[in-house]
Amino acid sequence: MKLNDLPRPPMSRRMATSLGALALGAIALPSRARAADYPAKPIRIVVPYAPGGTTDIATRMVGEPLARALGQPVVVENKPGANSIVGAGAVAASPPDGYALAMVIGAHAANATLYAGRLPFDPVAGFAPVSHVVTAPLVLAGSARLPARTLGEFIAHAKARRGTINYGSSGVGAAAHLTMEDLKLRTGIDMVHVPYRGTQPALQDLIAGNIGALFDTYSTLKPQFDAGTIRPLGIASAKRAGFAPDIPTFAEAGVPDFVSSTWCMLLAPAGTPSPVVERLSAEVARIVRDPAMAARFEALGFEPVGGTPDEARAFLGSEIARWGAVIRAADVKVE
Repeated sequence: MKLNDLPRPPMSRRMATSLGALALGAIALPSRARAADYPAKPIRIVVPYAPGGTTDIATRMVGEPLARALGQPVVVENKPGANSIVGAGAVAASPPDGYALAMVIGAHAANATLYAGRLPFDPVAGFAPVSHVVTAPLVLAGSARLPARTLGEFIAHAKARRGTINYGSSGVGAAAHLTMEDLKLRTGIDMVHVPYRGTQPALQDLIAGNIGALFDTYSTLKPQFDAGTIRPLGIASAKRAGFAPDIPTFAEAGVPDFVSSTWCMLLAPAGTPSPVVERLSAEVARIVRDPAMAARFEALGFEPVGGTPDEARAFLGSEIARWGAVIRAADVKVE
């Protein structure tokens, strides 16, 4: 009789369970090994906007110390197009190994509604949130050619001239655009939206008096405030900002709970190993909360956050819900 012909004892449930666990452990080993060895090569952070803007600046500020902490180069790649869809889509389609990340802003949340059913990725399920890095309260700037010198005067002026004042933004679906639409809904003012291809051309038209107002970050607007070519009217934060203590909040002008910001969030492709995501998140939090780095951010009008992956996911969900409601109420469309 051959050895193979001998009867085999029945496999106990305990033995089967143990063998199954061993098999699963063997499958999980490569993923754990990759996480333990991470990073073993340069990391790429895709900024879905042109160089020099708020997102690009924040990314490069974080990227340099992140490279030192991880011991690998961090390369910032600008990939603008389609309201951040091109850059975010490139990362969503990348291998989920922690070597391709995206730094997105509020437009990513707005795109979930603006392009519902047409996005090449799911703005939530397609990514593993790493960290809500920073936030920047938006400031309303008015043309120096308008008689309004305060936020209250501006709202009264716009109400008295329904549909005759233009306002600009960096594009349809940008936080600056949707924040103004939210203000219109809350106050009953009616203004005409003029979208631009970026902040700078909109700002130039505000200086020239071709548009009456726009929202943007304090760091972008401050040089013109200092020069007196445009007027600061209000900041969309819960309290006056330390970096702009002279600019009143909207609540002070009679628009309660009007808080709006642009923000930067670091995302990895869905399926990125949790240990990799958690390490990246911890390093980013440490970087942005460092007192010296926090001071640099605040000087530019940013408020450091550095939250956990779970906090970032919850914040993204709340922003998608918030801007979705504004987009539907204001009937915002993209062509």
